[in-house]
Amino acid sequence: MNTQKEVLSLLDEILSLHGRAAAYTLDTPLLGAIPELDSMAVVALITGFEERFGFAVDDDEIEGSTFATVGSLVAFVDAKLAG
Repeated sequence: MNTQKEVLSLLDEILSLHGRAAAYTLDTPLLGAIPELDSMAVVALITGFEERFGFAVDDDEIEGSTFATVGSLVAFVDAKLAG
């Protein structure tokens, strides 16, 4: 599985980016840079990750830095998948 591709797909779907996420790289800033990524969208993304990847996220695992860039988000998902 290509985690980056799956994360970008979920970002595009949940944030209704209409394909814009396909152009994002690991260095693309997210939190504070994409207006669609507000607190409700963060909750929806976490739920989406849990459903798509089959892991649970505890409240104390989430920090703003997790959503800083596409790369930090992919690294978070990879770490959760590695278990």
